Amino acid sequence: MALRPRDVVVVGASAGGVEALRAMVADLPADLPAAVLVVLHLPSGGTSALAGILDRAGPLSATPGRNGERLATGHVYVAPPDHHLLVIGDRIALSHGPTENGHRPAINALFRSAVVSHDAAVTGVLLSGVLDDGVAGLRAIAAQGGVVVIQAPDDALYPALPSHALAAVSPDHVVPAAAIGEVLGKIAGTSVENSVSAPELLRWENDIAGGGVPREKVEYVGAPSEFSCPDCDGALTDIERGQWYRCRMGHAWSAEALLAAQGSALDRAMWTALRTLEERTALTTRMATQAHDRGSPAIAARYEEQARETTEAAEEIRRQLG
Repeated sequence: MALRPRDVVVVGASAGGVEALRAMVADLPADLPAAVLVVLHLPSGGTSALAGILDRAGPLSATPGRNGERLATGHVYVAPPDHHLLVIGDRIALSHGPTENGHRPAINALFRSAVVSHDAAVTGVLLSGVLDDGVAGLRAIAAQGGVVVIQAPDDALYPALPSHALAAVSPDHVVPAAAIGEVLGKIAGTSVENSVSAPELLRWENDIAGGGVPREKVEYVGAPSEFSCPDCDGALTDIERGQWYRCRMGHAWSAEALLAAQGSALDRAMWTALRTLEERTALTTRMATQAHDRGSPAIAARYEEQARETTEAAEEIRRQLG
């Protein structure tokens, strides 16, 4: 089997990621024989200055990825807002496919596409962040024989993401962000034999991220769950033993991200309930005053009782919200 260079590096980060990325690219070799693709969780609207920041931070040119652009070694490609950054063969693809863990761009989508196209030649890097987007993709890279690099949690501004990765994958390197550039230079100077082709499930998920129509519907890939998708309220299918879920629209959630989204939905529901109760209190109080003014004390007393009940309920919700 022919050898090929480890010439594709994929990097993911979320909270605290700008600082980690700057430290990483500052130490990359100027002649790095690999293309570097970066996903940082971004708001869906507006623009991103990340490419310019990374371009100034290190010796390699950094630009936003463009759809159809051919990968070049010694270059950093950054995901633009509201698009998955994917690798198809030796080119970049930008996709408006379904969100994963509530994100587009998503780290998992980039990692998965790279390993489908480049197999063991991929090096995956996970940096500072919250929750666990990118962990499933990192597992796929490791399973195909790629190299796994994780920022040391005690070096990360937000250690949850690298900590989740360390719990799920046996990494090849765990180092501070400032040391990752040198590590990547050494990895890119090595070669590897391609392993067996990526599993069918990985390819199926990659098709979804690319915005295509998968050959099989999600309900044929896993078992129905009792949960609903926070993005579209559709039923979620359990496709990885309680750790990874997808709905029919293609939105994907890890168990950790789903739990966080449910917590956010509950908070929103409680704030909505609180607002409704306070409005109801104001209305019944006004109606009680009007009843008194009309000389109807019995009706006024009924409205006052309703106002007391809603005030008590609102106070209880406030205590729950902290």
